[in-house]
Amino acid sequence: MEMKQLILPTFPCLLLFFIHFSTTISAQSSALAPAPPGPTNITAILEKAGRFTILIRLLESTQSVDRINTQLNNSNQGLTIFAPADGAFANLKSGTLNSYTDEQKSELVQFHTLPSYMSIQQFQTASNPVGTEAGGTNYGQFPLNVTSSGTGVNITTGFVNASVVNTVYTDGQLAVYEVDQVLMPQRFFIAPPPPPPPAPAPAPSIHKKRSSASSSTVSSHAVGLNLMHEMFQASFLVAVVAAPLLFG
Repeated sequence: MEMKQLILPTFPCLLLFFIHFSTTISAQSSALAPAPPGPTNITAILEKAGRFTILIRLLESTQSVDRINTQLNNSNQGLTIFAPADGAFANLKSGTLNSYTDEQKSELVQFHTLPSYMSIQQFQTASNPVGTEAGGTNYGQFPLNVTSSGTGVNITTGFVNASVVNTVYTDGQLAVYEVDQVLMPQRFFIAPPPPPPPAPAPAPSIHKKRSSASSSTVSSHAVGLNLMHEMFQASFLVAVVAAPLLFG
């Protein structure tokens, strides 16, 4: 009897302990499970970092956000973005951004974007000028030269010298580096070369010259025949008039 009384209270305790233990393990497993990764979003990255309000506004006004996000999520090459903070834009002359056309604003964003992922170490072996998404690297276009020493990266455009001051984000697919100056391309300061002069008109062919000469000869011959016909008619009229006088 005493044995039964001891067993009966013990069973509910074991049951409660088992339920509590199972619930705890389940909760811990759920907490450790990683959240499914979402698509990379450049705007979300810059907003989380803070201090990039002007750059975000420029990306949105030029419709560069969708282009960048699409490239990131549909390409294996990745992207590298040099991100000027609000303080870097404050260094520009007042009204500079507003003076640019929509095309120039798009080119400015593209000039800050490299078409592949580059780590800080990879800048040490980069070939200058480095190509950007803005276009050509010839003088007067969009050349960008990068020099690296250890963890320091310096950038020059020919008109602006800047430095990488912070790594905002990197995941092997996208690298966002904060720069202390807005990178201004040479294209904005150097007028493009004038277009080449039009090609000279081709000389007339020998066949055309011969055709022209033949036409002139035929025309002259026709004039001569007409003149002779008119002279014959005049002589005939003179003979008709003079005949009665001579034989009258």
